[in-house]
Amino acid sequence: MRVVIAEDAALMREGLVALLQRFGHEVVSAVEDADELLRAVAEQRPDVVITDVRMPPRNLDDGLRAALEIRAAHPGIGVLVLSQYLGDAYAAKLIAEPRGGVGYLLKDRVGRVTDFMHSLDVVAGGGIVIDPKVIGHLMAANRPRAIDTLSEREREVLGRMAAGESNGHIAAGLHVTEGAVVKHIGNIFAKLGLQAEDGNRRVLAVLTYLQAAGEPRI
Repeated sequence: MRVVIAEDAALMREGLVALLQRFGHEVVSAVEDADELLRAVAEQRPDVVITDVRMPPRNLDDGLRAALEIRAAHPGIGVLVLSQYLGDAYAAKLIAEPRGGVGYLLKDRVGRVTDFMHSLDVVAGGGIVIDPKVIGHLMAANRPRAIDTLSEREREVLGRMAAGESNGHIAAGLHVTEGAVVKHIGNIFAKLGLQAEDGNRRVLAVLTYLQAAGEPRI
């Protein structure tokens, strides 16, 4: 795939370039600030963008704001946020945008290169991959009333769904049967009011978690 990278830390940026090239992908641009990111995407039209949250020119949430602009202007381009910051309402807005693939991973929680590359493939293919810790952070600040009806186990299952895990992987991780996972997922759909005709209810369930995050704060 064709990738644009935005990362202001030179070692991290060059490391990502080398990693992606090793796996056969083409890094069409690697930049260090959000303004350069927007220009690179407009010129190169990559398959996916990898960006941090905080970077120049303001060294605040410039990368996340740029990601939102990219999602709005180029919905076919996947956006993977790879950061040490959990984010706030801007992160919720990024994830809740229904068009195109999106991911939000925490740098210090990416344990294996193969997992990261799988996440990149999911995002490039139009899917969603979100670190459960990001979900928990956003939910601690904003809890829609329907979400409050979920049990702790149902929240665990939904967090793993957000991370892109299959029912089998969820069952293994929680040490329960796959049938129990299916039952929990059914309960989640019912409590969130998601019907069979709603399409990909796994994605909609995750988005429902995040869509009440309120106005952006800096």
